[in-house]
Amino acid sequence: MSVYLYVEGGGDSQEEHIRCREGFRKLLEKTGFSGRMPRIVAGSGRNATFDKFKTALRDTDKIAILLVDSEDPVTQTPWAHLQARDGWEHSAVATDEQAQFMVTCMETWVMADRAALREFFGADLNEGALLPANNLEQRPRHAVQDALTQATRLCGRDRQYQKGKRSFQVLAILHPETLRQHLPHFQRLVETLNAYLPSPLF
Repeated sequence: MSVYLYVEGGGDSQEEHIRCREGFRKLLEKTGFSGRMPRIVAGSGRNATFDKFKTALRDTDKIAILLVDSEDPVTQTPWAHLQARDGWEHSAVATDEQAQFMVTCMETWVMADRAALREFFGADLNEGALLPANNLEQRPRHAVQDALTQATRLCGRDRQYQKGKRSFQVLAILHPETLRQHLPHFQRLVETLNAYLPSPLF
């Protein structure tokens, strides 16, 4: 049975879908899933991603996993959070493990990895504008996004952080061990994927 990971992002163009899938693929390969990767689907917008996930739940040959921004700190079970925030109904066939979050947004993952930020943005990165690495999942998404914009403001128009092409380029060079250290929900995603994608026996 194939595992499909439906990720929020990728915009409406085919090029952005490719960049989105590539960014997540490279990160997951470094996390230890090379040779046992889920099929990554760029879902575009938030509601569109959920719609694709719901459709996949009806396919008994697929295991579908949803990965979206939590938008807010998570204080409830995954489906209770999505019901309260987005009004999304919990399908009877979907487990809590099939609802995964980037808490509170993908930029939180980027913010957590200072070494990757220095590698990508270079000497013009203003690290003083970044938020502290502790308790990042409790930070409002707008605060995270604004801090990244400010920290990279002097990197030039063609280098400043922005969603889309640049965000997926940074995603691809993140260090999984750093994310696992600072972000409990990233660790939860890794544990869930390990359960569905066991290492091959040799």
